Amino acid sequence: MPGTLFTVCVIAFAVFIVISRSLRIVPQKQAWLVERLGRYRSTLGAGLHLLMPFVDRVAYKQNLKETAIDVPPQQCVTRDNIIVEVDGVLYLQVVDPVKASYGIADYLYACVQLAQTTLRSEIGKLELDRTFEERAAINSAICAELDKASDPWGVKVTRYEIKTINPPASVLDAMEKQMRAEREKRALIAESEGERQSRINRADGEKQEAISLSEGEMQRRVNEASGHAEEIRLVAQATAEGIRTIADAIGNNPNGRDAVNLRLAEQYIKEFGNLAREGNTMILPADLANVAGFIRSALAVLKEKSPEQP
Repeated sequence: MPGTLFTVCVIAFAVFIVISRSLRIVPQKQAWLVERLGRYRSTLGAGLHLLMPFVDRVAYKQNLKETAIDVPPQQCVTRDNIIVEVDGVLYLQVVDPVKASYGIADYLYACVQLAQTTLRSEIGKLELDRTFEERAAINSAICAELDKASDPWGVKVTRYEIKTINPPASVLDAMEKQMRAEREKRALIAESEGERQSRINRADGEKQEAISLSEGEMQRRVNEASGHAEEIRLVAQATAEGIRTIADAIGNNPNGRDAVNLRLAEQYIKEFGNLAREGNTMILPADLANVAGFIRSALAVLKEKSPEQP
């Protein structure tokens, strides 16, 4: 009995070993490569699979998910001979498990090395200032180059992203000074533009003010000239009307001429008497005889007209 029990246990253990080596459960998004007697036989997808014990074995297990790989920092030389330290992240996915297993020993290591060499080549084409501006172009170029090189390995490179670009401390200090100078320059330009615009606005305002004042002055002078002209016209009309009235009176009245002479004589005598009232200088006519004769004429007129007056 003890020997029979031992034999049953050995057989049960052997059956368990055979079953455990024959049954394989493959997880989702994985591919297992089976070799039979050292030669590739098949690729197992997700699910339960039965293998021939001691003949078939799982040689490779490939993950079909997209994987992110950290590319270590490395020193790159730019076109203007500046050494910068650049690192990045590489995204790839296995699309052919057989090529990924038998096409290359370690596709992850190969992709990282190829990414570093391609990055150094792309950085060397650009100057330092442009490396910060052309990051998208650098990423696209590296991704395209890696995708073409990794095709025989059964790997698809989906994306490459530069994480950081670290120039030397001296270059960073120079860049900071340059940016500070550029900001100060822009501030001075903005201030000067504002001052220029302010002066232009003030000049325009003074110009408009001068135009308005000149137009107002012109209008005032025009109005004064118009009023003065109207005044002269009205005075001339009144004078003409008075002269016309006097002329009509003289013409219609036979004694009109004598009345005019009498009026002129009275006015002359009155003004002659006022010559020395307002100053010490007296202005006398050149021919006093004529003045006397004029006075005698005026007195004769008065004598002739006095008997007729009431």
